Amino acid sequence: MEVEKTYGGHVVVLPYPSQGHINPLLQFAKRLASKGLKATIATTHYTLSSISSPLITVEPISDGFDDGGFAQAQSEELFLDSFKSNGSRTLTQLINNHKTTKDPITCVVYDSFLPWALDVAKENEILGGPFFTNSAAVTAIFSRIHDGILRLPVRLEDCPVVIPGVPPLNLEDLPSFLNAPESYPAYLKMKLNQFSNLDKADWIFSNTFRSLEYEAVKGISERWSAKFIGPMVPSAYLDGRIGGDKGYGASLWKPLDDACTKWLETKPPNSVVYVSFGSMVSLTQQEMEEIAWGLQDSGFYFLWVVKDSERHKLPKGFLDLSTQNQENGMVVSWCNQLEMLAHDSVGCFVTHCGWNSTLEGLSLGVPMVGVPKWADQLTDAKYIMDVWCVGVRAKVDSGFGMVKREELVLCLNEVMNEGQRGLEFKKNARKWKELAREAISEGGSSDKAIDEFVMSIKDTSKRQDTCVLVDSCTYT
Repeated sequence: MEVEKTYGGHVVVLPYPSQGHINPLLQFAKRLASKGLKATIATTHYTLSSISSPLITVEPISDGFDDGGFAQAQSEELFLDSFKSNGSRTLTQLINNHKTTKDPITCVVYDSFLPWALDVAKENEILGGPFFTNSAAVTAIFSRIHDGILRLPVRLEDCPVVIPGVPPLNLEDLPSFLNAPESYPAYLKMKLNQFSNLDKADWIFSNTFRSLEYEAVKGISERWSAKFIGPMVPSAYLDGRIGGDKGYGASLWKPLDDACTKWLETKPPNSVVYVSFGSMVSLTQQEMEEIAWGLQDSGFYFLWVVKDSERHKLPKGFLDLSTQNQENGMVVSWCNQLEMLAHDSVGCFVTHCGWNSTLEGLSLGVPMVGVPKWADQLTDAKYIMDVWCVGVRAKVDSGFGMVKREELVLCLNEVMNEGQRGLEFKKNARKWKELAREAISEGGSSDKAIDEFVMSIKDTSKRQDTCVLVDSCTYT
């Protein structure tokens, strides 16, 4: 007879429904499950089928656009308002549905973009806490805007901006819309709303680790009692303590294309430039052309991930070169980024500097060339070059407003070649890889922070069980 599994508590994890937010929160849910908690991902109907892991359960809530998600809403403001009203209602239903089960929900860990989830938790008398998916430095910047300490717009004459725990930041290092807040009003409002009810949170989680952002972590810790639990990268690439954990979630990844791996295996160690601008960034046709010919002119082998929707922007001559003769380079519509970064042949990562990609590059010890486009990517690029010293940031040509091919070639030569700086980047990349592994391994700073949370949830769950037993007694 199969023995029914018992858990020490039940945590619902609620991500913002985009890949860059689902991945780290799903990874956190798996970490919690591996430590004896029941973990449930609550996600929108539209993203439900894309999330799968044997360690967790997945249950739907509604954003009001069940058939098409954000694309159906066509407006960030409309989507967020609808998600707040429909999400609050359906998250409450989910909590109520579990109240009479053997695993009532103990805590809601929610994406910091969705602060209404904390209100729902408190209304239902359970614990709640936000999960910040940006760096500690970026969190510190936006918290000061929210508190009125840093005023918008930030002008050139206001720079450098000095924030405790963060290096002095020039205009090109700050999240892009700080000097033009009217450009993305709904997004800015969402970023600032992360802090609207933070004083009511029982926990605050941040996807970074202490040694990576020591000063920023120290600055945040003086304001809030936060848990730094990163990097939330699949266990196989770090500590290996979660069996078979090679991807974030089974259905978020297409099956690994053998063609990419087989091609990489024909190349010498550290000889390939891996290029990806993430799932959200869309380059102009001119930008695509400059990147394409820069890769071609560099003379390095390259593997470039270009979404099908962007492929038409590639120069025809370049596409012919990389499809007919794949000796020097490949253009693919998808590949498993973690598998690629972990491969011995890859010597450099050309990245948009999104936080997940940045953490993956650091965790797998790959030097980087940063080509940031907007938002927090600019600040991440500053850290890649000047704080962690694992690569360079490509300079934007002021006359053209983009990174030109000659600049990309210069950057690739600096990172890939065996000169003094190239060797320094490789040495530092190896150092951060070891520190990332150390943080999440047993007894590391992030592992201890997760354990503290898990033990607290188990204690809360025990107290709840005791209360239920007392309440169910009949006295005569």
